Amino acid sequence: MRLLRYSINVTLDGSCHHEAGLPPDEESMRFWTEDMQAADAVLFGRVTYQMMEEAWRKPTVGPWPDWMDEWEVPFAEAIDAVHKHVVSSTLDAVTWNAELVRGDLGAAVQQLKNEPGDGPLAVGGVTLPLALADLGLIDEYVFVVHPVLAGHGPTLLAGLRERIQLELVDRRDFRSGACALSFRPATPTA
Repeated sequence: MRLLRYSINVTLDGSCHHEAGLPPDEESMRFWTEDMQAADAVLFGRVTYQMMEEAWRKPTVGPWPDWMDEWEVPFAEAIDAVHKHVVSSTLDAVTWNAELVRGDLGAAVQQLKNEPGDGPLAVGGVTLPLALADLGLIDEYVFVVHPVLAGHGPTLLAGLRERIQLELVDRRDFRSGACALSFRPATPTA
């Protein structure tokens, strides 16, 4: 069974708006590239899917966009290539190596987790991961914590119905002061 891993950038005050933290640098992009390359597939809600497609889909002709630095290309190539599952009740169709996920969210995601694979099923975004956490389906949480107080934006897992106790399983510090913290749900003690 594949693990479902939720990964996201977050500020010290919990903002997970995509522009609230530090700007990407070569070290952070290497981290996110490795994360994407390790995934068997990704799971996005409609908003995140459309935002990522707009930013990272390879143009049908010509090179990558001029705004993209050379050190961002490996991430762009990784996310462009990975298979995507998109949870949406409003989209009629998706492209970009993607397929729609419909019906009961818990059953559909459990079915994706049960599919064979060597790497995790990665999920990103804000709204979809909240629903998946409430369903108890997330097996690993990776928070790249930025040394920033944003004071605005959506906050990490706001509205979670029940407390989830986590245990730290890995930590990676970046020169920028950001820190990648990996957690798994704690095993209940008897």
